[in-house]
Amino acid sequence: MQQYILRRVLLNLLVIFFVATLVFLLLRIDTDFVITQRAQQTQITSPEATEQARDLVRKDLGLDGSIFEQYGTYLWNLARLDFGESFQAKEDVLSEIGDRIGPSLELGLLQILVALLVAVPIGIISAIRQDSIIDYVLRFVAIALLGIPVFVLGVFVLLLSSRWLEYTPPLTTYRDLVPFPPFETGRGVDVWTNLQIMFMPAIIGGLGTGAIIMRFLRSQMLEVMRQDYVRTAWAKGLKERVVILRHALKNALIPVLTVVGLLLGTIVSSNVILETIFVIPGIGLWVVNAIGQSDYPVIQGVVLVVATILVFTNLLVDITYAWLDPRIRYG
Repeated sequence: MQQYILRRVLLNLLVIFFVATLVFLLLRIDTDFVITQRAQQTQITSPEATEQARDLVRKDLGLDGSIFEQYGTYLWNLARLDFGESFQAKEDVLSEIGDRIGPSLELGLLQILVALLVAVPIGIISAIRQDSIIDYVLRFVAIALLGIPVFVLGVFVLLLSSRWLEYTPPLTTYRDLVPFPPFETGRGVDVWTNLQIMFMPAIIGGLGTGAIIMRFLRSQMLEVMRQDYVRTAWAKGLKERVVILRHALKNALIPVLTVVGLLLGTIVSSNVILETIFVIPGIGLWVVNAIGQSDYPVIQGVVLVVATILVFTNLLVDITYAWLDPRIRYG
């Protein structure tokens, strides 16, 4: 197992290196557009002054060297965990990510929690009551949740709560849940205010995610329940609860764990719309604005953080397989 983990860690580092190289090259396809755009903000009209402004912008953004010089500097800075400064705010990118990753992590983890609390019991019930009325109803609800866009559901929930329930969450007063990194943003700690803001987007995103997990779990449960060892357990006269929880569910969760792992790997970057609607100061909205402004250091930094979380989450999922099924061995 130790050798397998070491190989996977080395492979993950190689993947991160390729991701860093790819995002670097993609962002340098058309640097002239960014340079011209920023030079025009100086409101200089003469051609000579405009060219001088372009040279100053190019030097200020670190785009004055050759592509190989830029790439070498970029890799050296990454090795020192220096993601550079934002072109717009002139703030350290790594510090900005640290300030913004907490709300995104919290929202994503709450969504996963809601999804599992909803999807696991519903998936089990739908599988053991296959083709019954309750199965059809649960499958209909799951398909409906998958088909409704998250922004439609978010706006609908806000309108419903404000008009019918006369309640609107404190959208403009975000507060931290806990007073320690990475969940600390410097906005002050207020658990009740935080949960008021996070409750609705966590439910909305969690229901959509739960619909995916529920349908996947149902399919896996149906497949496992047709296996000989489950039929043998039924033939022995074991209680339904014992057969489902002890014999069927544990093996059915192995493929489902892969889906949950992928969802965990993207919790930082997958809530752009909900963060916008509910005014949550996370990474999603920040990086979208950075893309519109061609803020290279921000885009590069966020992509690398997301890639790192994704590959190491997948490694954790693979290790968890061995706990769920002792027959699994890693060479």
